[in-house]
Amino acid sequence: MIMHFTKGFLLLHTLLVFLIPQFDTLQDTLTFSKPIRDGDLLVSNRETFALGFFSPGESTNRYVGIWFYKAPEQPVVWVANRDNPITDNSGVLSIDLHGNLVLYGEDRKQPIWSTNIVINSNNTITLAHLSDSGNLALFLNETSELLWQSFDNPTDTFLPGMKLGLDRTIGLNLILTSWKSRDDPGIGNFSFILNTNSSSPELFLYKGNILWWRSGHWNGIGWSGIPTLSSNDSVMNFNLFNNHYETTTIFGLRHPGVSLFSRLVVNGSGSIQRSVSAISDQEWDILGTLPLDRCDNYGKCGAFGKCQVQNGTEFECTCLPGFEPRSPSEWSARNATSGCVKKHGRASICKSGEEFVKVESVKLPDSSFARVDEKLSLKECERQCLKNCSCTAYGGVDVKEEVGCLRWYGELMDTRVLDGGQNLHVRVDAFELDHFKGFFANKRRQAIMVVALVVTSLLICLGAQCLIKRKRKARGGQPTSFNDVTATSTKNNSQKLDEGKKKSNFPVFDLKTIIAATDNFSTANELGKGGFGSVYKGLLQNKMEIAVKRLSKYSGQGVEQFKNEVSLIAKLQHRNLVRILGCCIQAEEKMLIYEYLPNKSLDSFIFDETKRSCLDWGKRFEIICGIARGILYLHQDSRLRIIHRDLKASNILLDDTLNAKISDFGMARIVRGDQIEVNTNRVVGTYGYMSPEYAMQGIFSIKSDVYSFGVLLLEIIVGKKNGAYYHNGPSAYLIEHVWDLWREGNVMEIVDALLGETYLANEVLKCIQIGLLCVQEHASDRPTMLAVVFMLGNDTSLPSPKQPAFISTSANNNRDMITSENEISISEIDGR
Repeated sequence: MIMHFTKGFLLLHTLLVFLIPQFDTLQDTLTFSKPIRDGDLLVSNRETFALGFFSPGESTNRYVGIWFYKAPEQPVVWVANRDNPITDNSGVLSIDLHGNLVLYGEDRKQPIWSTNIVINSNNTITLAHLSDSGNLALFLNETSELLWQSFDNPTDTFLPGMKLGLDRTIGLNLILTSWKSRDDPGIGNFSFILNTNSSSPELFLYKGNILWWRSGHWNGIGWSGIPTLSSNDSVMNFNLFNNHYETTTIFGLRHPGVSLFSRLVVNGSGSIQRSVSAISDQEWDILGTLPLDRCDNYGKCGAFGKCQVQNGTEFECTCLPGFEPRSPSEWSARNATSGCVKKHGRASICKSGEEFVKVESVKLPDSSFARVDEKLSLKECERQCLKNCSCTAYGGVDVKEEVGCLRWYGELMDTRVLDGGQNLHVRVDAFELDHFKGFFANKRRQAIMVVALVVTSLLICLGAQCLIKRKRKARGGQPTSFNDVTATSTKNNSQKLDEGKKKSNFPVFDLKTIIAATDNFSTANELGKGGFGSVYKGLLQNKMEIAVKRLSKYSGQGVEQFKNEVSLIAKLQHRNLVRILGCCIQAEEKMLIYEYLPNKSLDSFIFDETKRSCLDWGKRFEIICGIARGILYLHQDSRLRIIHRDLKASNILLDDTLNAKISDFGMARIVRGDQIEVNTNRVVGTYGYMSPEYAMQGIFSIKSDVYSFGVLLLEIIVGKKNGAYYHNGPSAYLIEHVWDLWREGNVMEIVDALLGETYLANEVLKCIQIGLLCVQEHASDRPTMLAVVFMLGNDTSLPSPKQPAFISTSANNNRDMITSENEISISEIDGR
């Protein structure tokens, strides 16, 4: 059971009149020959959502919408013709000759609503599928290409798996807009957006063109101005993805195995509500409402003002240190929107003894007026701000990792006191610092106490030095002093480090050598392009072929990934791991030099019909076993226990004999040998290959890699991506499709037809079963890679698999996605 926070009625747009007929048979797919008429329903596979015609509230107008099918009072989550209703029951939703979804009313000449897309294909046969995520997706029948989806055209409701913000790969800015009223789902006054115009994105709620509320910046845990949206939220978790592919936010349930309906809705009254409902409940539980209170109204106290909710009659607004009300008469009338100005009207005298005064526990000002440096320490942040006369304040970015710098170069707008807030350091001129003498006197007292502690520690150390000296002298040993002990230890460590470098024999290539080898990074030599740069083929003077991974100059995350990959792969030696030959670091250039593998990546084979025909079952089984042995080495046999975190077909490279080699360790993590699982605020990896506990909760372990291996194994057997859509099957996506066929006893139907009859049926069946064991929903049920390697190499009885976790949705658009939670980025990465 979930905790009941606040019981509430439905949001304003919940239906009061809902005409839904009952049917004996339900379908989840709309085709050219199966339109939906008023009175018909599409119902998702697990009966979570339904699509059909409805009339909201007291209205008699008819709309096409999607609603929760079994949730209390069946609230609507999406509306097609929200601004163009049908006045009678003549509506028909169908697929036209051009492949578009179209809605017709009584007049069949002009559609009332259409997906209105241009399909660049000779075959325009399409179908529309309603998934259990609440997404209506239009696919090209021949290739399963995603053409359009309701998740890319949201109305007023935010569902798990949806995105809000700017998706640059599809050129859409996804926003929510309220209904006009409970009876009219047309576009209302309020819009909920992710502001992507600044270096620190924030969620904004607008009333028309007026900024109504903001969330605060992303602080590494959640949105800083919403204390409940943090790691302490027991139900929902929010992630931010911010890279050159997208700036979006997404939310999910912390416990995906729990049967909960969840949603976030923008109401026509100007509030945002988060709510959940268990299947067994008869009402929705309101988890939180925004704005929180009157201090949450944007700009309540104007520029350089600070708002704090008061219990009595005291005014909420005060000025930040060094400032006073711009209009005292307006403030006395409890109108502070004019804000504050420098005291006594003085101009700042820059670099004349000014300092920073700390304002504790606040929602930091609007970051639209700030610059962000995610790598800078807070101390360096202070130094950078102090030397720039235009810098008015600074604060931290990531509260958990204690890194990152926000510096404001203008007005400090919309600051408020907030439980669990952050510290804001406001620049105050020297002539105003007398007002804060008590503050600085306290700092001096603290400094004196620190000095006293240091002196005491030194005295203790001197006593220890004398004791060590006497004991060494009594034994006739060396060294004879405390300093000698330290110096000797340092010298030994330095020698060991130098010896380690010599033993590692890790070459550093000259930039000129790499430029010559790649023909100045010619596009003709480009093997592939990823989220952090490109990979080029090169030829050294000794005729040795190499692969050069060139880090993008504009990829801030890539620098850390580069360092991670160098430090990890240099320590790893295994026939099923790609071999690194060296690196190149010069000026802004950072490159990794690998052995060249002529057959590129596994995905270029198994997802290509021509190349896949070259892979008989014997070769596919060798690849499966090779990948398994490589992962086992990382988990158990290497000197370091390593969790890869991004195992997928494009990260498995093939040498000239099609031997599999695991590559791309930029996201890998070293863990202690006794660690069972690790929690991270930064979720990185690829949807479709991510285990559910990692994707939704940030918990990863060796079992996360086991899940990814299971997906890979099934893809190799089937010859299709996990995100491939099975419109002719009993279910939508690969893992789910395999599971359904397994339960029916027909799982061999899934085997790639290009294998013909040459494979060993028992061996293939065993591999399918191992794959299903690896993708089970709960990590504790999955086998270790040691058990997987044993099962692959031996004839032994296998346990029956439990139901897998189905986390691959059509919202992923069949794209490889890299994620950053709370470190959360998602970006497309092409195979090499």
